[in-house]
Amino acid sequence: MYKQVKISKGLDINLKGTAVKHLEKAPRSAMYVVKPTEFYGINPRLSVKVGDHVKAGDVLFYHKYIDRIKFTSPVSGTIEDIVRGQKRKILKILIKADATDTYKSFATDKPVNLDKEQILDLLLESGLFATIKQRPYDVIAHPDDQPKAIFISAHDSAPLGVDYAFALQNKIKEFKTGLQALKKLTSGKVYLIVNGNTASAFDKVEGVELVKAFGPHPVGNVSVSIEKFEPIAKGDRIWTVNPADVALIGDFFLTGKYNPERNIAMAGSKVKEPRYYTIKPGADLTDFLPDKLVDNDVRIISGNVLTGSNITKDKFLNFYDNSINVIPSGKKARFVGWMPFFGENRKSFYNFGFAPKEMDMDANMFGEERAFVMNEEMEAVMPLDIYPVHLLKAALLGDVEKMEQLGILEVAPEDFALVDYINSSKIDAQELIRKGLDIMQVEMG
Repeated sequence: MYKQVKISKGLDINLKGTAVKHLEKAPRSAMYVVKPTEFYGINPRLSVKVGDHVKAGDVLFYHKYIDRIKFTSPVSGTIEDIVRGQKRKILKILIKADATDTYKSFATDKPVNLDKEQILDLLLESGLFATIKQRPYDVIAHPDDQPKAIFISAHDSAPLGVDYAFALQNKIKEFKTGLQALKKLTSGKVYLIVNGNTASAFDKVEGVELVKAFGPHPVGNVSVSIEKFEPIAKGDRIWTVNPADVALIGDFFLTGKYNPERNIAMAGSKVKEPRYYTIKPGADLTDFLPDKLVDNDVRIISGNVLTGSNITKDKFLNFYDNSINVIPSGKKARFVGWMPFFGENRKSFYNFGFAPKEMDMDANMFGEERAFVMNEEMEAVMPLDIYPVHLLKAALLGDVEKMEQLGILEVAPEDFALVDYINSSKIDAQELIRKGLDIMQVEMG
């Protein structure tokens, strides 16, 4: 039997350029990058210096306050540069890749033959523990915590979302092995969320609580299922893992190598042939992308279009992302462009205008930040049992008590992506929630 989660609040945004189910191997990049800034709450301490040669799986840096949490190189090569910012903050570690990878060897075994501490130690030593995040705070999990459950969402309901059933079709064995490892890390249940409207190989995975999700985006976000099946009380810890990372964990235990290669979707209306590519995180896309794009007037996004990062200038695939989306830049101004019914091919949450079924949206915001408007538009796309406007205001003020009462411990920035999309106030809701979570982590631990 399986469980169900159904929502009606939310919004599906049908964009042009969905990746077709065709997989190619991307050419090897000459340069790779690891950015400590991607790992929220981490205070990095370097283990390498410029000129050092590293193997794939060698430690680049570790967390100053929890030195068991390590971050490793995705490839073998030479440390080309260590870029620092203000107060010598480490921004990037650039690795000039060898022609082929050599791997650090780890003494692994099948997870069924290992206990919890052995699995945990191997994940920490290999750097794969960084793929496990926790709720509350949406940060890398603490290895000493005991999660009451683990959630994995194989349903990417975001616009141009990844079809994990296709992306992982040749990695089902690795995925199941990764699940075996994760099950050893919790005394509770492991939940696997799938698209309830389509059948896939995930439906037949054993040893997990299968959750079929029905409804518009953000039904695929783990927060929706966590709220229904394992609501977070004070002191609780829930761990979350991306399905692609589950397969990486399984591959690690089967091979004894840290090889973070994954199948990502390259999608969007500005991509000539949207499809899937096999690539490693941190890859430099500077030479790879130009031939794949329709023209240069683009916004290149690592991750999905609602939560991803703009990498138009700094073209490196981010650590946690399983897609690259390319849409029009939106630099062209339109006369009375803020009027949703003025002109063609415009989409509005309130169904003004004559939007086509597949939309070619750009990155234009059509306005600037203004005062909060209490018109219940945010509530219309928020399926969680919270008051989004009140929570955002509490986060803006840094009011710890109010944020806790209003449910900030139950959410992650991605849950406010649709709020960013539709709200007429042009408030960066995801950034506010991220700042609020950072404050809560400092105050509550």
